[in-house]
Amino acid sequence: MNAIERYALWMNSPDIDEQTKAELAAIRDDAHEIEERFYTELEFGTAGLRGILGAGDNRMNIYNVRKATEGLSRYLDENVNGTARVCIAYDSRHCSDLFAKESACVLAAHGVQVFLYSTLHSVPQLSFTIRELNCDAGIVITASHNPPKYNGYKVYGPSAGQAAPDLANEITRHIRAVEGFKTAYKPYDEAIADGTIQLIGKEVDEIYYAKTMTLLTQPELVREKGKDLKLVYTPLHGSGNVPVREVLKRIGVTNVTVVKEQEAPDGDFPTVKAPNPEDPNAFTLAFRYAEENGATVIIGTDPDSDRLGLAVKKTDGDWAVLTGNQIGAILIHSLLSSYKATGKLPENGLVVRSIVSTQLADAICKKFGVALKEVLTGFRFIAEQIAECEETHEHSFLFGFEESFGFLAGSFARDKDAICAAMLVAEACVVYKERGMTLYDALMEIYETYGFYREKVKSYTLEGKEGIEAIKNAMVLLRESPLKAVANTAVVKTEDFKKPEETGLPASDVLRFTLSDGAWITVRPSGTEPKLKLYIGAHAETDEKVQARLDGLMNDMDEKLTSLLGIK
Repeated sequence: MNAIERYALWMNSPDIDEQTKAELAAIRDDAHEIEERFYTELEFGTAGLRGILGAGDNRMNIYNVRKATEGLSRYLDENVNGTARVCIAYDSRHCSDLFAKESACVLAAHGVQVFLYSTLHSVPQLSFTIRELNCDAGIVITASHNPPKYNGYKVYGPSAGQAAPDLANEITRHIRAVEGFKTAYKPYDEAIADGTIQLIGKEVDEIYYAKTMTLLTQPELVREKGKDLKLVYTPLHGSGNVPVREVLKRIGVTNVTVVKEQEAPDGDFPTVKAPNPEDPNAFTLAFRYAEENGATVIIGTDPDSDRLGLAVKKTDGDWAVLTGNQIGAILIHSLLSSYKATGKLPENGLVVRSIVSTQLADAICKKFGVALKEVLTGFRFIAEQIAECEETHEHSFLFGFEESFGFLAGSFARDKDAICAAMLVAEACVVYKERGMTLYDALMEIYETYGFYREKVKSYTLEGKEGIEAIKNAMVLLRESPLKAVANTAVVKTEDFKKPEETGLPASDVLRFTLSDGAWITVRPSGTEPKLKLYIGAHAETDEKVQARLDGLMNDMDEKLTSLLGIK
């Protein structure tokens, strides 16, 4: 069926509620909007569903959420002996609580034992709870740090990592077998009454807090000196407000000022353009609080609290908003230094980073004698390395990170954990303060020791059907005519990650070019947003030289990609 036919199907179906039909009736004369909403179905991938809220096949709504959950339920019916168990969490976005309940009701109708958080909770807490309650799957309703018009539906496997391609493909197969809008459904109150849906909260939180706190490397020092650390925190209207503050309080970091305007959950995210701690503008209000309170560090978390942003006071009094790569380098160096100083550094330690993250991590790990593995973008690949460590005992997982502000220590959770990362940042602040240093001083010390590694990222957003096609076409053209040189520097190695026989990693739509001076360039479509992403990394003996190098590479690549994408 084409878009018009799909539109008519929704308008005429007795299974579609009147409010949804009224929304669709309002666009009956808008051919472009009908095409955008109905030209395709919202695709279920390894990140589950993610899209703009609204009625239609290509939108996030209760019908697509029910259909996805029906597919998951049928998969569990086929593959789980006995009663399947699923945990569900949701963040502060519009309809997150509704979508969570709708998912629970579909699962309950299939006889699945559902553990539904009674209040909004974070991604890492959901990931942790899957293994803690011996669940067969997990669902988080979130669109992470996207703008307010988006929401999403993320599925986790029994290992507590995001669904791998084989699981996602199996769920997709079952989703496609669902006819029309018919799904199993047990009313919420009935499912609560008979215990099929069980509400959870504080009892699981307590276990999560206790285990997270075991990841401190110098707990006695933090307990003694933590009260002297002045810290500003913003949850950016999301789910981090309660758990981040609770963990910090429990370890002894009690002098925490919360940005009041961004404290309460709010799906409109009224104080920011997007609730993204990667964006320096997200810290605008926090800077004022920090100046008023004499704080030297600001922490921010996104709505589902899997990403953490960090701003630190510089020697000259200005503020530096750190990149995800810089935060990762500080945390790696701090952890490995403390482990070594306390005699806890294992001989077979392992750090894992994504292929687009800083190679400064490699240099740090080499000095400490710690192995480093490179994996594809997507934290589930880091989760797979954790599982492998536990299975083979070849390595002891210590830390994993992605440049997109995702960090994880330990193996209790299997996804990015901004709550744990906030705790480790606070500990690093206390440890360095004992040396008379701020985190900015620590970063500069790292650069002086290992060299100046810097990275830049640029995203090209092209929404809609035409945008997606332009991004696909750009990748085709780059493969047909690979880069030979960038900024007058020869490309000495081209890696096409669609060819696992060449990279040793699973197939992925990624191209990486290494230049003769060691600089690297990676281009990939985003897996969750209508974006083409460009990553550039370089290193040099001074900050000035590496910045100049990055500027030259970025200018040349920007011109090349703008042309390939047809951007004027």
